[in-house]
Amino acid sequence: MTRPVSVPFVEGLQQGEIRYQACSACGAAQTLARYACRACGSTELQWRTASGAGRVYSVTTVARAPSDEFRPLAPYALAIVELDEGPRVMGHATGDARIGDRVIAGFFDFGERRLIRFMKEE
Repeated sequence: MTRPVSVPFVEGLQQGEIRYQACSACGAAQTLARYACRACGSTELQWRTASGAGRVYSVTTVARAPSDEFRPLAPYALAIVELDEGPRVMGHATGDARIGDRVIAGFFDFGERRLIRFMKEE
C-alpha cells in the first residue's frame, strides 16, 4: 500500500508545525501536497517547516457548519494566510483577523484532529 502524499503535512499538524513542499528545481512552494511541482512539474520536492507567520489573504465567517462534526464551533472564522515562506494555507482565525493583518499560527485540538488557528501578531 502506498503512503498518501499528504501524510507529512498531517504529521506536522500533530507536532504543532505547518509543513509545505518546496521544489528543488525552481524553488516554488506549495501547501497542497502533490507528487510534482505545480510550477515546473519537477518531482524533486522536499518537505519544509514554515515559521507559521504570514499575512491574511482572505477571511470569512462560517455561520452554518458544513457537517455535524464542526457544528459545535459555529460560528467561526476561516482565513487563508499567505505564509512568509510563500505558500497559502487555510485555518481557523480569531474573530478580529482582517485582510492584510500579520498573523501567527497556533493550534488547537478538536476531537481526534489538531487544527490551525491564526492569531494577530502582537
